[in-house]
Parts: sequence; C-alpha cells; structure tokens
Amino acid sequence: MKKAEVGNIIEFRDGLQGVVEKVNENSVIVDLTFMDNYRDLELDQRTVVNHKNYKVVKESAY
Repeated sequence: MKKAEVGNIIEFRDGLQGVVEKVNENSVIVDLTFMDNYRDLELDQRTVVNHKNYKVVKESAY
C-alpha cells in the first residue's frame, strides 16, 4: 500500500474523498471540502484517516 502525500486526493469510508493536508506516522489529516456534496453530508471540515483505511485516487500535482 502506498502512503499518501500532502496534496493527494484519497478515498475512504464508503466513497468519501478528500485532500491530504498533513501526513502523520500512522494517519493523515484530510480536508473534506473538496467533495462537491460536502455541505449536503453535514460533515466536519477535516478528519483523520489511518493509513490502512484509504487509497490514493489522484497524486498531487505539486
């Protein structure tokens, strides 16, 4: 499994997607406002996801 890097888009928990803001030893902090339906889902702006629980959807362009 490939670890995400800052700026990557990841997918986790039943199709939620977000942009990685910070990479920690065991997890990443993800900005969920990337999703078009973010407001409809009534989620917090950021969440923490363990490295085991996501897949990288798109590599960072920077």
